[in-house]
Amino acid sequence: MSRLKDLQKNLFGGTTSNARQFGMIATLVVIVLIFQIWTDGLTLRSDNLIALFQQNSYILILAIGMLMVIVAGHIDLSVGSIAAFTGILVAKAMAEWNLPWPLGILFGLAIGAVIGAWQGFWVAYVGVPAFIVTLAGMLLFRGGNQFIGNANTIPVPEGFRVIGSGFLPETGPNTGYNNLTLLLGLAGCIAVVWRELAARRTRKEMNADPIPMWISILRMAVMVGVLIFISLRFGSGRVGTSFPVSGIILVALVLVYSFYTRNTAGGRHIYAVGGNSRAAELSGVKLKRVNFFVMMNMSVLAALAGMIFVARSAASGPQDGNGWELDAIAAVFIGGAAVAGGIGTISGSIVGGLVMAVLNNGLQLEGVGTDKVQIIKGLVLLLAVAVDVYNKRQGRFSIIGSLTKSFRREGPAAPTPSSGAEREPAKTTVAG
Repeated sequence: MSRLKDLQKNLFGGTTSNARQFGMIATLVVIVLIFQIWTDGLTLRSDNLIALFQQNSYILILAIGMLMVIVAGHIDLSVGSIAAFTGILVAKAMAEWNLPWPLGILFGLAIGAVIGAWQGFWVAYVGVPAFIVTLAGMLLFRGGNQFIGNANTIPVPEGFRVIGSGFLPETGPNTGYNNLTLLLGLAGCIAVVWRELAARRTRKEMNADPIPMWISILRMAVMVGVLIFISLRFGSGRVGTSFPVSGIILVALVLVYSFYTRNTAGGRHIYAVGGNSRAAELSGVKLKRVNFFVMMNMSVLAALAGMIFVARSAASGPQDGNGWELDAIAAVFIGGAAVAGGIGTISGSIVGGLVMAVLNNGLQLEGVGTDKVQIIKGLVLLLAVAVDVYNKRQGRFSIIGSLTKSFRREGPAAPTPSSGAEREPAKTTVAG
């Protein structure tokens, strides 16, 4: 019985446990196993996993930026239109101005930055709600895409397509696998072990209660096992395919933004603003700067996602980006973000996006129509959040409540006790 308590405390609610990551991965694994059985093994085939990852990489990139927007207490409805607008401009620049594709990527990121600065100005300095600003942006940039592209598709050069449809190259001895994919998986395993051991060492230096060694071993075994399985699946695809280049970009973004949100003052300020903007301002957080940054950052990531989609499609078209904002928002909320802001993690949003991706992929493999897929996805999103909120109010076990327990305990006591429990995490992060 004590071991079960240790497992619940340290795996899901301990102060050093990344509870969101493990809890949502468990949910994802269950869904994958269900579809693996339902589809007679098609879900975990190498070619299907590679296609699934490529088809959803741009949504997962959007989820990173959307998480920061939602944590800050806003919403962005324009990301799909910004992605489409950027894609058509970059495609025309390379096709008509003979712009080299590396400069085309920089051009696209610059477009995203300009659009983000425009929307960030209205939100942060004029005070127009982000919902209204981005709703206007959704209409504005969707119309811009139609106007500039004249409802036509514009092809992109071969070099540019690598960021959307390229893979790690074949190199080294013939092992029957893509060697670079295996090395990438090995690096991930080493990072997992190093992180766990570093966390134990930190707790020891702080004279904190040590986590039972068997818990640490279990966590490492689970994560290493998942990484080994994924590496073998991606590395064993047909020759010429392996881990996608878009996946490399996504992994790099996850690492950078996870570090920023958890280990820097700027990242902590985003949580503080979303948790209690008034308390954050009194603590010295510059609200306008934070709000401007999250909106601008979202647009830059939307531009990148749009270019990756265009690169994978080999052309920019008038229907690019339709509904992307809804998928990104769903990924963030399924990943455990609070509607009121102040709570959420990058890793949780990525796994939430994968949950929706696997659900969509599995239903399509079974021949379920697009209309029914949308209905099922909507019901899953609504029921998942509703059941969790109900359990939390009744004092029962709550997945989201349990996953966010460790996050709420971080940092010193809140300077203003008038705020509710849902907003406590944001106030504790200001000191970071």
